[in-house]
Amino acid sequence: MSTQAPAPSRREQILKEAARLFAERGFHGVGVDEIGAAVGISGPGLYRHFPGKEAMLAELLVGISGRLLTGGKLRAAEGEGVGRAPAEVLDSLIEGHIDFALDDRPLIILHDRELDRLRDTDRKLVRSLQRQYVELWVEVVRKVYPRLAEAEARACVHAVFGLLNSTPHLGRPGALPGRAATAALLHRLALGAFDGAHGADGAASEPKGPVNRAL
Repeated sequence: MSTQAPAPSRREQILKEAARLFAERGFHGVGVDEIGAAVGISGPGLYRHFPGKEAMLAELLVGISGRLLTGGKLRAAEGEGVGRAPAEVLDSLIEGHIDFALDDRPLIILHDRELDRLRDTDRKLVRSLQRQYVELWVEVVRKVYPRLAEAEARACVHAVFGLLNSTPHLGRPGALPGRAATAALLHRLALGAFDGAHGADGAASEPKGPVNRAL
């Protein structure tokens, strides 16, 4: 039986190229014709899939916020379902976010640069999905690091997101370590941030994660 992933749909191809072009040249620096050319169709042909660039941007930003939340919930539920320790669930959440940070860098740039271009309803939906994602992490983090107050845990989660989402600014891809090495480094840095916050009151911070957390 084939294990190959299904080929992306034309709609998915359009979104991928739109994200790349918007990130490289800005939302207003890209025309519908250019997005169409990138996927081999005429600019007007895009209107069979999207009413305009604004709809593409909204689907990209709402879509990734929803996928992060859905993926996080799935990882947490799977971990709890098989009786994994909270530290293992946190490791899984970190791994999932690192995959996003390394594989979807254009979407990070778009969020930072173009979120305010969304309609109020779409922007509020993005913010709502993001808050739920943060609170999912906060709940797990407080199980792993019980000395952290809720507000401290939330601040740590936002800080770790900032660290992981810095991937578009780490330099040219060729100047970085390989993907696996970069992922392992980011994982250690994220855990180090949580460990440091947990021990910030002067008490020794006890390792809570699995022994092989550093690859």
